[in-house]
Amino acid sequence: MAVPALLLAVTKRRALLKVVSSVVGVMVPVLIMAMCGGLALVAAASQESTTACLTSASTVAITAAQPATGVGLSIPSAAGPPILLTSAQVKVAQAFIEVGKQLSVSDAGLQIAIMVGLQESGLRMLANSSVPASLAFAHDGVGSDHDSVGSAQQRPSAGWGSVAELMSPVYDAQAFFGGTSGPNHGSPRGLLDVPEWASMSKGEAAQAVQVSAFPELYAQWEGEASSIVAALKSGTAAPSCSTDPGTTGTPDLPANLSQLRRDIIHDAQEGVGGTYVWGGSAFKAWDCSGYVQWIYAQVGIQLPRTEQWLAGTATSTPQPGDLVVQNPDGPNHWGHVGIYTGNGMMYSALNPSVGTLLHPVAWNPGAEYFDLLTR
Repeated sequence: MAVPALLLAVTKRRALLKVVSSVVGVMVPVLIMAMCGGLALVAAASQESTTACLTSASTVAITAAQPATGVGLSIPSAAGPPILLTSAQVKVAQAFIEVGKQLSVSDAGLQIAIMVGLQESGLRMLANSSVPASLAFAHDGVGSDHDSVGSAQQRPSAGWGSVAELMSPVYDAQAFFGGTSGPNHGSPRGLLDVPEWASMSKGEAAQAVQVSAFPELYAQWEGEASSIVAALKSGTAAPSCSTDPGTTGTPDLPANLSQLRRDIIHDAQEGVGGTYVWGGSAFKAWDCSGYVQWIYAQVGIQLPRTEQWLAGTATSTPQPGDLVVQNPDGPNHWGHVGIYTGNGMMYSALNPSVGTLLHPVAWNPGAEYFDLLTR
C-alpha cells in the first residue's frame, strides 16, 4: 500500500481494499476511510541522503501515558525521496530483525519479514475495532480487517496466537518466522515451515505465509525492506540526518490576508500534534477530513464529514485557508484533504505514523484547491 518524484505512494492495507471495493458509496464510515486512507510512510521531501540516517521522528502509542521516545529512520527509496520510519516503526522492524537473527535467518528472510510488515501494517502495531480486547494494549493505529491484529495482521481465530500475544512485536516476529522453535509448531506455518521458501521470489514467500487476498502487493516493498534490514541488522547507529521532514514552525502569511483566513490558519495550528484516528473527528483525535471539519467549525462554517470540496469553488489561485485536496481516486474525487497555508505548504492530519503537522503540499500527488469562503 508513482508520485512525481516527491512522495512514495503507499498501498492501502488489505482491509481497506476489501471494504472499499465491496461497499464504497454505501456507508459513511467507509467513505471517511476512503477519503483519509492515510499513508503508512512519509516521504522525507527535504532529505536527499542516499544512506539510512536517524531522525527525531517519534509517535505516540495511543494507550501510553507518555509519547514514545527514541529516534526514527530515514530510508532511501528507489521510487523517489527517502521514506521516514517513526521510532515506533523502527521498534517493530527491529523486532522482526532481532528474532530472525536469533533463528539464523538469512538477509533474504529478514527482508521478506519486513516486506510483510510494511504491507500489512506499515510496520505499526495495530489494534482492531472488531477486537475490543486489542485496544487495551499499546498500539499505533486501529484496523478493522476481520480479527487481524498486530504488526503482521495475524488472526487469533486462525490459530496464530492470543490477542495479548499478537499485540507484541516480538511474538509477531516469532510467529511469522515459525520453525521448530516457533510458537505455532508449523500450524499455521511460518516462513521457516514453508518448504523451499528460499528458492521462491520474496513476494511469493511472503504470500506463502500470509495467504493474502492481494498476493501481488508484497513485492513492491523489496527495495525499502532491503534498506531497512541493512540499516538495522548490524546494530551500529546510523548517522543523524541533516534535516527532518515536516516542520513545527508557523507559515508566513500575506500582510493583507483577511482576519477570517488568519483565524483558519490559527485554528489549524492549534491541531498540530494531533493523533490520527480512522474516522475520528474529536479534537486532536481525527482523520484528515475530521481535522478540516473541526478547523472550519471554529470560525462558524459547518462542513460535511466527507467530500468537503463540494462546499467550495475550485480555484487556481489559492490563498491561505483554502482547502487542498490530493490523491485523486476518481472523477472529481480525492483521498486526502488539508488546509493550504501558502508557499507550497499545508496543514493536514497526514497519516497514523506522523499525525497532524505542517508539511509540503508536494508530499501527496494531484493537489487541487477549493475556496470555501467566497462562494
